[in-house]
Amino acid sequence: MALRRIFLLVACASCFSVAAQADITGTVDASITLTAGCIINGQDNDDQSSAADFGLLDFGTHNTLFTEADGQILGGGTGIEIQCSPGIAPTLHFDAGENDGEGTGTGSRAMAHDATAGQYVTYDLYSDAGRTTVIPIGGDVPLAPTGALQTVNIYGRAFGAAGLVTGGYSDVITVLLEL
Repeated sequence: MALRRIFLLVACASCFSVAAQADITGTVDASITLTAGCIINGQDNDDQSSAADFGLLDFGTHNTLFTEADGQILGGGTGIEIQCSPGIAPTLHFDAGENDGEGTGTGSRAMAHDATAGQYVTYDLYSDAGRTTVIPIGGDVPLAPTGALQTVNIYGRAFGAAGLVTGGYSDVITVLLEL
């Protein structure tokens, strides 16, 4: 009898077999939209949510009797490093600083003393290492539309004047990369 029950159980189990599962295939759609853009000193500024960092122009440390001090804008390495999408002919536009026209003597731009009102060190920007070609306020430096990484060297020269006091002097120049 026990054997008969086992036989019936096996026979009934085969009656209730589960249908075979089938594999289900489908797809995933992937997309991307590309726009023209530029990378400045290793920073991708496509979202334009923050200002780009074009670098630092440091004239070093000198005594108050200096006549001239040279510097160079250092950004990503030796100069301002810019890479734009191929076909874009970007232009670096050097706008006004905070103290333009202040101070006496040579130089169209000026760094203000950090603590003493009316104290300025004048300076200019140049597009050549010999500092013969001045980049005027509102002046442009064109770049090639190659899509390759370009290093733009911008030079500066600060000019001494009688009566300068000790301490730090600074200015902030607005720079625009026009696409």
